[in-house]
Amino acid sequence: MSIPLALQNEKFANCQESIKILYLVDDNFRCMCDDYNITKENVEFFKQKTEEDFQCRMEYETLSIELEEEILRYIAERTDQ
Repeated sequence: MSIPLALQNEKFANCQESIKILYLVDDNFRCMCDDYNITKENVEFFKQKTEEDFQCRMEYETLSIELEEEILRYIAERTDQ
């Protein structure tokens, strides 16, 4: 049984040996660690999703501005405005 990747970070660097032992022998600790790993994975997922959503929103905002200008140009070319 391997230790979740989320526990192999700088914050827990000084207690890796204890983590390995407790993870193997203590069900409560293992459950807590597994929950921690899942939450860290979810944080990364939503962080990435937020960045993707932001990029998508910016693309749509840029496109809407371009279309506004195109609509105004089109109207101006075809009317007396």
